[in-house]
Amino acid sequence: MIDPHPSPNSPLRIGTRGSPLALAQAHETQRRLAQVHDLPAQAFEIVVIKVLGDQILDRALKDIGGKGLFTREIEQALLDGTIDVAVHSMKDMPTLQPDGLVLDCYLPREDMRDAFVSQQVARLEDLPLGAVVGSSSLRRRAQLAHRRPDLILVEFRGNVQTRLKKLEDRVADATFLAQAGLNRLGMRHVAQSAIAVEDMLPAIAQGAIGIERRSQDARIEALLAPIHDQATGWQLAAERAFLLTLDGSCQTPIAGVALLEGDEVWLRGEILRPDGSEVIKGQIRGLIANGAELGILLAQDLLSQAGPNFFESSG
Repeated sequence: MIDPHPSPNSPLRIGTRGSPLALAQAHETQRRLAQVHDLPAQAFEIVVIKVLGDQILDRALKDIGGKGLFTREIEQALLDGTIDVAVHSMKDMPTLQPDGLVLDCYLPREDMRDAFVSQQVARLEDLPLGAVVGSSSLRRRAQLAHRRPDLILVEFRGNVQTRLKKLEDRVADATFLAQAGLNRLGMRHVAQSAIAVEDMLPAIAQGAIGIERRSQDARIEALLAPIHDQATGWQLAAERAFLLTLDGSCQTPIAGVALLEGDEVWLRGEILRPDGSEVIKGQIRGLIANGAELGILLAQDLLSQAGPNFFESSG
């Protein structure tokens, strides 16, 4: 019989990307598992897996395959048994998992807001006319184009440190990062300001960490269960159902966030034309237990207003 608990001699293998943020998230998972099971950190081995999205940095995500670029190799390692669990930034995750894998463990969600980062001005509103803003996010680019059509938007791929170096080199006057990532890296000070969700809805599941496992692995399911954060699970049930119904990917500008209020969930969402020329927003409230249904209903409502070809740029 297999020992249900990992040990330094037979550690549980945690798969992750190799960026500083991905490693910080993997170490957070390691710490939580070690603490809740009263085991040494060495009972959990962090395994770095190279993914295509981290190797191709000179092209936009939408041109090389979208969200799966950050998960495919890690999920394959999970399926073939090279690792036991995979730690993901949930905003990078496709809405459907490969056969044999399941996502049912989430760590407590960090700050879901976007952070405005600039070495020159304190707020987005302070950027001068024609300022250059770097971003690889189609959502952020569309939101910025709608809010500040005077800005010049340039592609800005790479991890947090790479993008900060680009700002130092004056490739752009400002950029946006996830506040959650800065917090997890101990770099909260880098943000000039965090953008209120009322002003700029974040990416679906931004700030959330998901831990993926093999669906038939009862041992791993039992090990993960104590670190699962139910509130985050409820939020993501609504948000990811919204995204799935919209067929969201890195090629479609979609934003949304679910907030919990008592026994209810308040879901706000928006879809944008890629060039920012039009935004359709909506919101819905209902019982937490009905979160996924609410996400579907809100998505259907926005799609009915958008009509065909909405996600194609006007010009």
